[in-house]
Amino acid sequence: MEGERKPSLNFIEQLIEGDLKSGKHKSIHTRFPPEPNGYLHIGHAKSIVLNFGLAEKYKGKCNLRFDDTNPEKEDTEYVDSIKRDIQWMGYDWEEREFYASDYFDTLYDYAIRLIKKGKAYVDDLSQEEFNAIKGTPTEPGKESPFRGRSVEENLQLLEEMKAGKYKNGEKVLRAKIDMSSPNMHMRDPILYRIKHTPHHRTGDAWCIYPTYDFAHGQSDSIENITHSLCTLEFEVHRPLYEWLIQELEIFPSKQTEFARLNLSYTVVSKRKLLELVQEKHVAGWDDPRMPTISGIRRRGFTPESIKNFIHKVGVARRDGITDVALLEHAVREDLNKKTNRFFGILNPLKVVITNWPEDKEEILTGVNNPEDESAGTREMKFGREIYIDRGDFLEDPPSPKKWYRLGPDREVRLKYAYIIKCTGYDKNDQGEVTTLYAEYDPETRSGQDTSGKKVKGTLGWVSAKYGIGAEIRLYDRLFQTENLNDIDDDFKNHLNPDSLAINREAILEEALKSAKVGDLVQFERVGYFRVDEDSTPGNLVFNRTITLRDNWAKSQGG
Repeated sequence: MEGERKPSLNFIEQLIEGDLKSGKHKSIHTRFPPEPNGYLHIGHAKSIVLNFGLAEKYKGKCNLRFDDTNPEKEDTEYVDSIKRDIQWMGYDWEEREFYASDYFDTLYDYAIRLIKKGKAYVDDLSQEEFNAIKGTPTEPGKESPFRGRSVEENLQLLEEMKAGKYKNGEKVLRAKIDMSSPNMHMRDPILYRIKHTPHHRTGDAWCIYPTYDFAHGQSDSIENITHSLCTLEFEVHRPLYEWLIQELEIFPSKQTEFARLNLSYTVVSKRKLLELVQEKHVAGWDDPRMPTISGIRRRGFTPESIKNFIHKVGVARRDGITDVALLEHAVREDLNKKTNRFFGILNPLKVVITNWPEDKEEILTGVNNPEDESAGTREMKFGREIYIDRGDFLEDPPSPKKWYRLGPDREVRLKYAYIIKCTGYDKNDQGEVTTLYAEYDPETRSGQDTSGKKVKGTLGWVSAKYGIGAEIRLYDRLFQTENLNDIDDDFKNHLNPDSLAINREAILEEALKSAKVGDLVQFERVGYFRVDEDSTPGNLVFNRTITLRDNWAKSQGG
């Protein structure tokens, strides 16, 4: 549209457009390089959207490459889960599924090349011994006594390492760079270490494995990656990335760093998430309270809501903490458009309509989604006995101007039905109201009201005869501390003890009897829910995805 403002480019898009315009690259090639040592979380979702999204925008390619260089922590379970998550997010790596282990032979050849150039050596110092001479960021380190080994000796030792002659930690291969560099990563970093551990893809073929720093940049180069996008913690690794590419004289992939996604009330560390799983603070990686992609998928978040959230957060050069309320807002915004509405009474209170004939039933019509006319309508059976939510009745309510719901001699409209007036109630020995009695006005049927009555209160309801039971899992935030990066104690001390409540008293509309696993719905005035995988025929389980209240929209004046 003429005059419409184009969205501004982030700094990575500016870089890409500059590279394409200058002819540095004819097309772009990115990659998403997860380590298969855990399930992906919301922070990885940002990298997925960025790498695959940029490839889509600029008609380039994006590889999926697993950084599988640490066999002690990796597993095919994690590989499979990562692929499921990316596909669920709506991205396709096509035939470009790669592994760092695909390049083990090439990387070993690169190591030999560095030794022959006098740029790498086999070191016998243990990690503790090397740390003692490494120095500090303000004090230069000392050279290892093994740094002066000849090329021939280093080649022989590396071959013996590969052949399994030495124990774990007995020797390492180091780059020979600068022990006085102010960047500690340039002080003779490890390129290969010995690990007598079977690999999930290569089995026992190797007992030495490249480090991340040696495998990452070289894998980028092998794949002709034009823009290697990493989070800011890898900024200090970039000089080593560039040194290795230069010394090996291979395709000059370029690393660019962006701010990682940190969320309030959320942990985004695979190590800490694994701890929660192993110590059974949660039910597994896909527990709906977890910030893993599998967890938020099971909870009911949608790919579209996550993408919209990430686009709203944007791509920055500095780390910060994003309010989790923005993510929740994006989920509500998306679900509001696409979910059908139903009545779900979580805390039911029976209402008997005394002037309604006992054997009479009426078929009423409910609107499935006022945001989407194509969603149509549904039939709702109405009769003498219904349930409303206990919170919609007070024995001694405040003035009508402050309380629009039900109370003695108060009138409300039952949505899609009639206006009723409370005429009495029963209580048990504990003083709890057990049953309400009411009369309906037959002239007030929804859509056919001829009474002229005006009431401000409108309540949800469910037929007592046709309503169905269900298990409702009410999930809340897993942590109760806003900034978990600033704490000094164990992060598990900040777990929210009320992050899950299970409700087995709920009564839902009959129409939900046919709900299937994965269905997303809104219980009117309650929240958004997803049918969980634990559901069985006749025993539906709903996860609360999110409540209706939107703190982010309110804080923005929405």
